[in-house]
Amino acid sequence: MTPPLLNMGGRAICYSLSLLILPSFFFLTLAARPKGPGHTHLNSIRIDGDISLGGLFPVHARGHNGKPCGELKKEKGIHRLEAMLFALDRINNDHELLPNITLGARILDTCSRDTHALEQSLTFVQALIEKDGTDVKCQGGGSPIITKPERVVGVIGASSSSVSIMVANILRLFKQGQPRNSLGEKISQSLEYRCKLLSTLGRKLLSPHQRQDDKGYKWLLTKKLFWLGGEIPQVSYASTAPELSDNTRYDFFSRVVPPDTYQAQAMVDIVRHMGWNYVSTVASEGNYGESGVDAFIQKSREDGGVCISQSVKIPREPKPGEFDKIIYRLGENPNARVVIIFANEDDIRRLLQAAKKANLTGHFLWVGSDSWGSKISPVLHQEEMAEGAVTILPKRQSIKGFDRYFISRTLENNRRNIWFAEFWENNFNCKLNRHALKKGSGIKKCTNQERIGKDSSYEQEGKVMFVIDAVYAMAHALHNMHSDLCPGKVGLCSKMDPIDGTLLLKYIRDVKITDLLKDAGGIAGNPVQFNENGDAPGRYDIYQYQLNNKTAEYKIIGHWTDQLNLNMPAMQWPGGAREVPSSICSQPCKPGWRKKIVKGIPCCWHCERCDGYQYQADQFTCKMCRFDMRPNKNHTGCHKIPIVQLEWSSPWAVIPVLIAILGIMATLFVVVTFVRYNDTPIVKASGRELSYVLLTGIFLCYATTFLMISTPGVGICSLRRIFLGLGMSISYAALLTKTNRIYRIFEQGKMSVSAPRFISPASQLVITFSLISVQLLGVCIWFGVDPPQAFVDYEDQRTANPELARGVLKCDISDLSLICLLGYSMLLMVTCTVYAIKTRGVPETFNEAKPIGFTMYTTCIIWLAFIPIFFGTSQSTEKMYIQTTTLTISVSLSASVSLGMLYMPKVYVVLLHPEQNVAKRNTRSLKAVVTAATMSNKFNPKVSLRPNGEAKTELCENLETQGEMA
Repeated sequence: MTPPLLNMGGRAICYSLSLLILPSFFFLTLAARPKGPGHTHLNSIRIDGDISLGGLFPVHARGHNGKPCGELKKEKGIHRLEAMLFALDRINNDHELLPNITLGARILDTCSRDTHALEQSLTFVQALIEKDGTDVKCQGGGSPIITKPERVVGVIGASSSSVSIMVANILRLFKQGQPRNSLGEKISQSLEYRCKLLSTLGRKLLSPHQRQDDKGYKWLLTKKLFWLGGEIPQVSYASTAPELSDNTRYDFFSRVVPPDTYQAQAMVDIVRHMGWNYVSTVASEGNYGESGVDAFIQKSREDGGVCISQSVKIPREPKPGEFDKIIYRLGENPNARVVIIFANEDDIRRLLQAAKKANLTGHFLWVGSDSWGSKISPVLHQEEMAEGAVTILPKRQSIKGFDRYFISRTLENNRRNIWFAEFWENNFNCKLNRHALKKGSGIKKCTNQERIGKDSSYEQEGKVMFVIDAVYAMAHALHNMHSDLCPGKVGLCSKMDPIDGTLLLKYIRDVKITDLLKDAGGIAGNPVQFNENGDAPGRYDIYQYQLNNKTAEYKIIGHWTDQLNLNMPAMQWPGGAREVPSSICSQPCKPGWRKKIVKGIPCCWHCERCDGYQYQADQFTCKMCRFDMRPNKNHTGCHKIPIVQLEWSSPWAVIPVLIAILGIMATLFVVVTFVRYNDTPIVKASGRELSYVLLTGIFLCYATTFLMISTPGVGICSLRRIFLGLGMSISYAALLTKTNRIYRIFEQGKMSVSAPRFISPASQLVITFSLISVQLLGVCIWFGVDPPQAFVDYEDQRTANPELARGVLKCDISDLSLICLLGYSMLLMVTCTVYAIKTRGVPETFNEAKPIGFTMYTTCIIWLAFIPIFFGTSQSTEKMYIQTTTLTISVSLSASVSLGMLYMPKVYVVLLHPEQNVAKRNTRSLKAVVTAATMSNKFNPKVSLRPNGEAKTELCENLETQGEMA
């Protein structure tokens, strides 16, 4: 019952009382019930010795319905307890270790409950207290005789981490020779802990009547208690909670098993090695389970690559259906198949039962801590549910000497173990007391002839070796301490009476045993040593629970010592599968797809394709390929974009080349004809000098086609700049000079008989070359400002589909540069057309005004069609082919129009009608010739029926004569 004082004051009163009462509770029962020398302890084992060690073992399970203790725990309780007794016997019989010094013991049952263990462990500190008995009188008026209990110098235990934490706080309460002023803070930083401790002390120290009244607690506050100095070092054989490594709070605690930080790291390494990144965790409520899971989560975050789907805690007192709810929660995310378990074996067993009930056999992949290890009890009768479970256990060896010792235990030779009779009944399913037998129960009476290992199964419990390690570590520390403080002394000396706990702790931390037992029993264990926090090094065996031909066994599949070593071929999964099952949040992205992480869950992602010209730089990033590269087919990298150019075999090149070849052949034919008939009237009348210049321009126009199709280079690009506009400039400069001459002649002839200036052949050539030089000057300036070069244009054919992308090898002639290059030729062409229009009234029998006019009209139509075709296809994927073909054909057609309309009729007359290639009249004055031609055209429309070239020849000859005279 909770005292009224605690009910009224709340947590604040609890805190205050804890600070005041803690110095008082160590008087314990000395004030109320002094014990005599023959007092029997029914809840502990006492073995006399020169030095006494305490022992804490979970002999019984946690009790229910208000009972502190439950059923007997044969392996975790009796095996471990007997291991301590076995080690004490060996040490006391060893003449080299602690010679002439006998180790005794006081062994207590923790009943697997921290509060019960706290109450029991107060026995260890009785010897640290002395009572001021001046206010205590016997009935006769004399002073009481208080028997001093044995002094425990060190404690072996406990098993559970929560129990070890409670006990560790009790065992370190005092500094040597002086009280601690803040005992409440030393015991725990938790108010809940202080209240629990105060309630326990009240039950221990006060009578039922005193506990009903506040006066009882006030009595505790007024007692004059004195204490002797000395903390009590503690060495645990099974407590692995990470918080016990805190040397500032648990500085007198050491352990021969590695802390769960190592175990958690090993489990993280296992999970990562298997390729699992999405797991759930299950922990039993308490320091072991919660601290273990916390350590696992912390390590997984530090190492990365592992995420937690669910983190479930099993209550200390689970309600009906609690495990079914846990299994339901674990199954909410079917991708998280792996379950990390830090739980006691009872919780593990009930968890597997719930999973089997939910028909989830083979779904979950269990990864169990050392509390599961290689135990049979958690998996008994549910082997299929546990198949494939990977468990971890501190590296150990079976102690053969203990096996011989334990199977030789009987009721006669093991009376010192007060719980051995209960073990006997439980192990052999019999009763020692005849009156305890019930009819029909099937339980027989024990005969005391039963033998362990013969009439019952026996397998050494996993922590037996560590219990022996802990006892030997304490014994070696005492031995080394005795060697230093009492050299040459037989037995204990004054410097070790009493033993200083702080000094003993130093010797414990310095212990390093590499060959634990060398006796005839052949016992050998792991090396025993401690780090600065009192922790043992991390050494683990990795087990897997496998079913082979319906035979279940734990098989060692690897080990962990700072790093993981697994024998993957030896592993077997549910259903006998050899392939490692998956437990991942998201499936791996396909090549060329990046991971888009779900916010807050780094192991879960959505896959996004690297599209367009992107490639997968890493698993989280897509990057653009370099401008001259494109992604490969699966977008995992980039490769060079193919470079193309207009090939000679392409249909886009064949037609322009064919036209150019025919044009060149026709041009050369005309040139040869004119040279052959250079002095004939027709050739003279056409203006031989300008005709040859014009034919040169036509030839260059055709030749430009070959430059446009040739592979671009510095030389080719230079020639393109020069000749692409030069051929047209030469052609139209010659035609412009001709039309201008005709225009000036007829205009001058109307007003005067004198000839216009600059109409001689030499003048015409000067004018023509002056016009051409403007084109050449512009090209030279362009060469100086921007030297020609070839380059690969990757934007020209950069299509939406990277597979179709091409780099185009071209000259650095942009559309604007092309306009400027051809612009001057266009200007000459337009000017020539204007003069052709002005001379349209000239009789067709006189010179070439009308053929030139038709030539220019046709040429303008060609180039008007060229402009929309050329610039309208600038966005087309076939731009290079269309524009090059359009340009070359337009230039060739312009040349063909000039060649066909101006020279083919003359060649026709010269070759096929030479009779018409004659002069008919004598020369007359210029004005007379012009006037005659004009009047003839007005009054005789059929003048054209005159022999071809007659009037024309007369005019031209007259002009030539005038030119020669000039």
